[in-house]
Amino acid sequence: MSAEQIDSSSDLRRSRPLRLRTPSAAELLDAWERGLHETATERALTMLAVACPDARPADLAELSIGRRDAGLLGVRERIFGPQLMSLSACPKCSERLELAFAVSEVRSPDVSFEVESAMTIRMDVAGYEIIFRTPNSLDLLAVGESQDVATGRQLILDRCLLDLQHPTGDMDGETIVSPLPAEVMDAIAERMSQADPQADVQLALCCPRCAHQWHATFDIVSFLWNEIDAWANRFLREVHILASTYKWSEADIFNLSPWRRQVYLEMIGR
Repeated sequence: MSAEQIDSSSDLRRSRPLRLRTPSAAELLDAWERGLHETATERALTMLAVACPDARPADLAELSIGRRDAGLLGVRERIFGPQLMSLSACPKCSERLELAFAVSEVRSPDVSFEVESAMTIRMDVAGYEIIFRTPNSLDLLAVGESQDVATGRQLILDRCLLDLQHPTGDMDGETIVSPLPAEVMDAIAERMSQADPQADVQLALCCPRCAHQWHATFDIVSFLWNEIDAWANRFLREVHILASTYKWSEADIFNLSPWRRQVYLEMIGR
């Protein structure tokens, strides 16, 4: 039996826009240093917090994954600009593709960066009446990153399932220990994806060599972290060169504008 949505509503009682600002070089380096010892989910919250210092950590952690990632796209735009460059490989012929696209092309127009109560979704599928919410970073942290896909999926569902009317009687979502039928699991996952589209961004790609077409996942968390990691290593090398040459302190170099810092590096001839 196919899934049939009988009701879907979003509780807007706590809806409040979150404001982003561009972090300073020192703030971004501090976030990078913390992120070196964090999991991907922890890094996502660290990168978000550095550009959103007025937000409560709990508010950021409770954002749906899509709302969190919408915020990270905004952080990326503020730090490195709106244009994105990436690489991919054709799964059929291994041809390397250079990808160029804008933040606006991977940003869902239906997802905003704001504090909002979790979306409550009701579904009727295969005889089950189900109420659940969209996942957030707290769910990912609770599941951890060492779980296999199937186990992690079940654990997240257990946390997000709010109520369940089983064909044989009532069940409380908190006490469900047996996996639901695959048909039901798939229906819930699909509805979660529809309700929080920014959480699963797929790039439609076509190989110029063999014309093979496929979809590749765009993960803003790993993408932005790799950019910050590369920037931090490059910036610290520049600090080392300037400090060694001019005997300036780290704070003095941080206070230089990027343009003046580059001029001094060019005069050193390195």
